[in-house]
Amino acid sequence: MKNFLQQGDAIAVPAPADVKSGDLVVVGSLFGVAATDADNGADVVLNTSGVYTLNKKSAQAWTVGAAIYWDSENGEATTAADDGGTPTPTAFLQIGHAVATAANPSATGVVRLSI
Repeated sequence: MKNFLQQGDAIAVPAPADVKSGDLVVVGSLFGVAATDADNGADVVLNTSGVYTLNKKSAQAWTVGAAIYWDSENGEATTAADDGGTPTPTAFLQIGHAVATAANPSATGVVRLSI
């Protein structure tokens, strides 16, 4: 196929801020886990599929299969689709599903990214 470019499991985008390897990065409604560190504006490779340990809202218990959203304001994964305030377009973007239980409290949870 002449118009095929790549699989899309890892894509390079301009970093929207300084990022560290392992950070979840959101650009518009596109998201992925940074494969490397990058300065704001520099290209960073985002892994858009796979299973990752991510920072989570500590005061939540997660069950396997729970929908997981990214709270961009607080930089954490959550099972809540919003915080009851005025939503912004990417404030609570669904990023995947929990693939392991996580206790309340706990700092991290295991998430399978969903495109």
